[in-house]
Amino acid sequence: MSVPTIPKIPGRPLRIVVLGMMGRCPFGGQSWLYLNWMRGLHRLGHHVWYVEDDSVWPYDPVQNSVTDDCAYATRHIARSLEKAQLPERWAFRLADRKGACWGMTEAALDELYRECDVLLNIVGATDLGERHLAAKYRVYLETDPVTAELRLAMGDAHTKAAFDNHHVVVTYGENYGSPDCGVPLNGIKYLKTRQPIDLDLWPMAYDAKAPYFTTIGNYKQNGNDVEYNGQSYRWSKHHEWEKFWDLPGKVKQEFELAMNVDAGEDHKNLESRGWRLTSPLQMSLDIFGAYPAYFRGSRAEFTVAKDQNVRLRSGWFSERDVCYLACGKPVIAQDTGFSNILPTGKGLFGFTKMEQAVEAVNAINADYEGQCKAAREIAREWFDCKMLAEKLLKDIGLA
Repeated sequence: MSVPTIPKIPGRPLRIVVLGMMGRCPFGGQSWLYLNWMRGLHRLGHHVWYVEDDSVWPYDPVQNSVTDDCAYATRHIARSLEKAQLPERWAFRLADRKGACWGMTEAALDELYRECDVLLNIVGATDLGERHLAAKYRVYLETDPVTAELRLAMGDAHTKAAFDNHHVVVTYGENYGSPDCGVPLNGIKYLKTRQPIDLDLWPMAYDAKAPYFTTIGNYKQNGNDVEYNGQSYRWSKHHEWEKFWDLPGKVKQEFELAMNVDAGEDHKNLESRGWRLTSPLQMSLDIFGAYPAYFRGSRAEFTVAKDQNVRLRSGWFSERDVCYLACGKPVIAQDTGFSNILPTGKGLFGFTKMEQAVEAVNAINADYEGQCKAAREIAREWFDCKMLAEKLLKDIGLA
């Protein structure tokens, strides 16, 4: 699909619609992913609307159920925009029923699609319908690379339709096209970006006595492995965690994982090797309180990535890693090819082998204050939300 010509009117703010899923998935990681993008676009002076508009029912943590009761989802969106100091411009619509629209009327939302300068489908979790296609410029911002590319290479019709409904695809796969990257690009010309962060909302929090190297996320997830060229590329991170189970026994450092790990063999194997475990659920729901406090209270982050990103070296870098860096917490992350783009060796370390992980832990503790300052500087130089929002608009031809 060809990119439309969008006339630039000097001095006029852009009207930007961000499609997302923080209402249906009201956790810290998902919510901050959108809020940081919106903060960057807002700080550039543009008018930004947050919109959820599909037939997917939201998760309500009070009911602990997926439900067609949208009260929690809509409260979460409104509260999040308010606390992030963003204008109250939002809509939430269950598209399969009449009158189920909050934040603005259905007529106003449909008019917004027709009048906006660009629709940013961040994450790509919204399947575009006729109403979305009224937007004259549509951008797919892929935050979780590789799976879609492998499916597209294998002829998946749903993925092809999703990409075809957008004029531009922007990806967090920053190593796409590099000689060491094995991700099939399927003839698509990708633009590249990375997760932004608002440093004002994520201040540095130095504490020399912070005890644990931590991380937050999912340990085991099923259902998204992809078969490609006779090989299975795995989605669940537990396959990669198993390779580094023995790390606590090799260093003088304590570790804590804020992950849901089922009671049983996984729980036993991790705890017996020295991994402290805690539930991420309640802190992840308190996105302006307990969630960022967990980052600020950590000593550093140690984490792995999905097999898909590691083996094919997509260059993906986690939005949670960025939160740690912004708080001045050094990050040790399994290398997905991001070391080809981002500075590593102080404040940020990429590893592929156990020996590299051990060396990184020891390097951080040998000069902890210097490593913390370097982490914050990486966040400032490489992930600032205003800088990345401006680059995105320039790359897609709107700045």
